[in-house]
Amino acid sequence: MKKALLLLPIVLVAAPYALKPYGIYLLSLWAVMTIAAIGLNLTLGYAGQISLAQASFVGIGAYTAALLTTNGWPLALAFIVAAVLGFTIGWLLGYPALRVAHHYLAFVTLSFGTLVFLVLRNEEWLTKGVYGISGIPRPMILGWSTKAPIDFYFFCLAVLALVSLAAGWLIHSPWGRAFTALRENPVRALSLGVDTRRYTLMAFALGSALGGIAGVLYAPLVQFIEPTAFAVGLSFNLLLMVIVGGSGRFYGPFVGAAVSVLLPEWLRFSQGLYLMIYAIFVMVLLAFFPSGLLGLAESLWPRSSKSRA
Repeated sequence: MKKALLLLPIVLVAAPYALKPYGIYLLSLWAVMTIAAIGLNLTLGYAGQISLAQASFVGIGAYTAALLTTNGWPLALAFIVAAVLGFTIGWLLGYPALRVAHHYLAFVTLSFGTLVFLVLRNEEWLTKGVYGISGIPRPMILGWSTKAPIDFYFFCLAVLALVSLAAGWLIHSPWGRAFTALRENPVRALSLGVDTRRYTLMAFALGSALGGIAGVLYAPLVQFIEPTAFAVGLSFNLLLMVIVGGSGRFYGPFVGAAVSVLLPEWLRFSQGLYLMIYAIFVMVLLAFFPSGLLGLAESLWPRSSKSRA
């Protein structure tokens, strides 16, 4: 498994040269969704806080990028604004998590997601409503144009690499251990001196900020955004990515996003049956292997190692 993970960067760099533009677009979309799923994995997988509002933060980031870049502002500013907005709103959204838990918290975040969707759809003076925002430019970075699909893919991949490094550092820091303690047993964590209130809010804030960063990349990737792209279905899809890949595992979002973004495309040969096949695959996986694909791999790897020995 470790050897396969070491080969992953080489595959990601070499793959677009063998693909057509649509294939490169799918890889770019995978990178964007992975960033959003990493944020949700921090909130759900490590801190144990259920959130069905991640699509809202992707939408906030996307509309921030669209509104700023179409008016001549650089995309770098959109990253800063979206991250700050996501962090601030996520911190505020975390307050209900201090009073409610489990499915009650899911309903609170779901309500927030619905509220954001209604704002995006109805406030035409700001978001142009159902007409959407088009003509979103791709950035020029130190003289490097990312207008071509392969160039923008490498830009998305670079942002994903930076986010992954930051997330890896956070997970292995005292904050990450506090998140894990909060997930496993909040009462015991509190008795050991962990400020559960602070870390609950921080889990929501950081996860939401990463959702905003993913949205900033999504807007120039598709170059046209409208509210339905950020409806509750995307939140469920992101939740599926985290759970299918392996909740609470660092590489879970990478695997889960690949399954969610790429597998339906690979199954299109079945024509109208591909969504049914995809749904059956997910149901069987979660019914028999609730720890996700990485959990399944971890359970099988020692057996394969023993058999070779």
